[in-house]
Amino acid sequence: MKRNTLRPFPAVTLVMGEDGGYRRVNSVHQVAELLLEHWPVENGEEYVAAVRVCLEAMLGAVPPEAAREALIKAAREAGISVMQ
Repeated sequence: MKRNTLRPFPAVTLVMGEDGGYRRVNSVHQVAELLLEHWPVENGEEYVAAVRVCLEAMLGAVPPEAAREALIKAAREAGISVMQ
């Protein structure tokens, strides 16, 4: 399987943190970075699922849009506002 970490998709913007900082992501690579380095909680079911789906998308096993949808579910679980 060919690895492709860029794998773009339609952008989604998240409102991160109490300061209301915005984070716009539009690739599987950006989702991975956000989940692994900047996510406020690491124990939710949707968070774990999003990390798994993101890895699968990097490997080409699922389309990039699957990582986008998993990110949105994880954000809702974590109480992060999503702007599409």
